[in-house]
Amino acid sequence: MIDVLIIGSGGAGLSAALSAKEAGASVLVVGKTYPTNSQTSMAQGGMNAALGNMGEDHVALHIQDTIKSAHGLCDEDMVRQMCGDAPQTIAWLESIGVPFSRIDASGAVGGQHPTGTVAQRQMGGASAKRACYAQDYTGLKILHTLYDTCLKEKIDFMDEHYLLNLIVPEDTIKGATFLDIRTGEVKQINAKSVVMATGGYGSIYHGFTTNMYGATGDGIAAVMRAGGAVSDMEFIQFHPTALKHSCILISESARGEGGYLFNEAGERFIDELKPRDEVARSIFSQMQQGQRVYLDVRHLGEAKLMELLPQEVELCKLHEHVDPASELIPIKPVAHYSMGGIDVDHALEVNGIKGCFAAGECSNAKVHGANRLGGNSLLEITAFGRFAGENATKHSIYASSKAADDAQLQKDRTEIEAIFEKEGNTNFYSYRESLGNLFYEKVGIVRENTQLNEALEEVIAMQVAHQQMGISDKSQTNNQNLIEFLEFKNALLLAPTIISAAIARDESRGAHYKVGFEEENEDFKKHFVLQWKD
Repeated sequence: MIDVLIIGSGGAGLSAALSAKEAGASVLVVGKTYPTNSQTSMAQGGMNAALGNMGEDHVALHIQDTIKSAHGLCDEDMVRQMCGDAPQTIAWLESIGVPFSRIDASGAVGGQHPTGTVAQRQMGGASAKRACYAQDYTGLKILHTLYDTCLKEKIDFMDEHYLLNLIVPEDTIKGATFLDIRTGEVKQINAKSVVMATGGYGSIYHGFTTNMYGATGDGIAAVMRAGGAVSDMEFIQFHPTALKHSCILISESARGEGGYLFNEAGERFIDELKPRDEVARSIFSQMQQGQRVYLDVRHLGEAKLMELLPQEVELCKLHEHVDPASELIPIKPVAHYSMGGIDVDHALEVNGIKGCFAAGECSNAKVHGANRLGGNSLLEITAFGRFAGENATKHSIYASSKAADDAQLQKDRTEIEAIFEKEGNTNFYSYRESLGNLFYEKVGIVRENTQLNEALEEVIAMQVAHQQMGISDKSQTNNQNLIEFLEFKNALLLAPTIISAAIARDESRGAHYKVGFEEENEDFKKHFVLQWKD
């Protein structure tokens, strides 16, 4: 039996794997895709740590900025732990080879030279230049370095395995079941402890999100089915600057380096370095007034753009057919990050499931609250990923090595067979698109109770219709049609939790802004926790 099973192979999962391996545990990492395809690779701007390399900064200021951005809806002990761990987390990443951008003795950015000091840039909501970065490929370079290190440490991987369900007899984790995407086989993996690192649920906003299609909250849904708790599901962060037509992310680093926001009348209408929720709402307001909105980085010059933001330049050329060095970039705000997720305690153990831990975007460690501070996501997945791996290892030492029976395995095999045998007359892809439109329009940047209730009714109707949906591809191997069907089922499970929590929160706080309740209300300075009970 494996000591620590890690589900999800992005930054949080790989950090947990290295921590557990270092502590002496046997480790297996299971992922739906390959590690290099994870959402972590799309994090561009930087990773916060109060190093003070670009001016005065302190951990206390980092804590203060995080709490302010969260609008008080956070656990200050967890915030202190994350921010306090940040400098040593950067040092650890440097030690394994992450090529952070550097500054030379004169203070100029000098590329990725190991002799220089780590460069830092300012992100929205920060009181100092605090985000360590690697050009605008920060997440990608952290991810690749973590993966390379896992391979050096001979950590085992099972790629292309889709999580079906957790095995939780008597409230204690014993493993999980998976669908081997390549062969179509349903498998059971037994483990003494489990770390969930499966990412967020931004793809519920299908067509209006910076997230990949597969960010459907599969791990969160599995925890719910197993009796674990979720919390703060109503808080989804909308990134202010996605490319207008493709929803490809243009990093906050573009504004951190001095980019401006203009409407088509040529007016700057917002301080570009305000927290993301304020900037996103301001852009949305301009759009409601019929104004197109643009990001302007032309004044930075082509040389600086290619030195600091080469990926943004190429993305604009490829997806929007504009050259940022000479043209305005058309943008719009779209869903970007899930603040809510699996409810965990101070050890990152899932509330309701012993021996199961959660880290990264799928986990609600209550450090982001109502609005995540830019630059804290890469910090959280690394610092808390390592913390989760450490705690999972401690649990495994005293956990029983007796494997669970195959009841869940047989149940899941039967359900997968039933999907193949079903003659589905309804195409679920059109419903997936409709769900994305519905959420962006009625559960989006600005919310209103009548529309939220309408959205809930429409989702319930989709759940009923889902019983008539099926798959057209009946092949057993490499069946993407089946995977997307299962993902959509999970999205429909999570959708009512998001809407119900949004209806219940009759106030505006951070990323949750409600018409008729435009102010924060101290009565709602609390977390909404949802859990299925027999």
